[in-house]
Amino acid sequence: MYETLKAWLADPLIGNIVTAAIALIVLYVIVYLIRSSVTKYVQASETRYRVRKFITVIGYVIVVLTLSIVFNDRLGGLTVALGVAGAGIAFALQEVIASFAGWFAISFAGFYDPGDRVEVGGIRGDVIDVSFLRTTLMEIGEWVHGDLYTGRLVRVANSFVFKAPVYNYSGDFPFLWDEITVPVKYGSDHRLARKILVNIANELVGDYAKTAASIWANFSRKFILEDAATHPMVSLVANDNWMEFTVRYIVDFKKRRFTKDALFTMILDKFDETEGKVAFASATFQIVETPVFDVRLLDQ
Repeated sequence: MYETLKAWLADPLIGNIVTAAIALIVLYVIVYLIRSSVTKYVQASETRYRVRKFITVIGYVIVVLTLSIVFNDRLGGLTVALGVAGAGIAFALQEVIASFAGWFAISFAGFYDPGDRVEVGGIRGDVIDVSFLRTTLMEIGEWVHGDLYTGRLVRVANSFVFKAPVYNYSGDFPFLWDEITVPVKYGSDHRLARKILVNIANELVGDYAKTAASIWANFSRKFILEDAATHPMVSLVANDNWMEFTVRYIVDFKKRRFTKDALFTMILDKFDETEGKVAFASATFQIVETPVFDVRLLDQ
């Protein structure tokens, strides 16, 4: 038994496997301790996330180098075997390879970064993690109205960046254009209504316009873009039922729902203060009673 164990341990391949196992365990412990230290001492969540990701990638690189050194004398034979199996592996793992290529494109081509709000693969949400194979999103929308979280985590294969459009709500320009429609009753003072809407928009979202204008100027230098208006605008259309004002404004991509709430609340208050000069319009339906029919039958 002893001689068998001694002969078994004397095998160079067994020695390499034992050495590799010990090295991997030591590397795992070191990486784990470093990641834990980052979590403890780095307070900023974004910085902590990026440092932890960097440490993980460096750990993988060191593992590959360690295994290459340990099994250096056997790499020649492995090369031939891997060459024969390469075609089959590539076919069987084509989705995995595409996802890894997607991770490379996401990381270096600027598709999106953790913290961005995106729509990819038909899923909308905030990017909370980008791994080698999948992007993890905190979902928004679906049964929840407005850009609010549903609470579901969605993992999307990175290969989707090559198969479907990627919509980035933030990216280089972290603002969105949004608008609300305000129906005003015919007979109201339309000039006063426009003035009220312009003043409200400037008061609530005017500061966004100033910040967005400077960011847009830098952003437009990278692409062929027109000098878009970032200040609030009010337009009027008269239809069959009422005067329809549209308030167009720019807003932070994460504050659309709350901004609409603030706008409509102030609009209601200001319209009430006009004492009937400006009033909201609504569809009114009047049901008329059916007249009585007097039916007489004549004898033949």
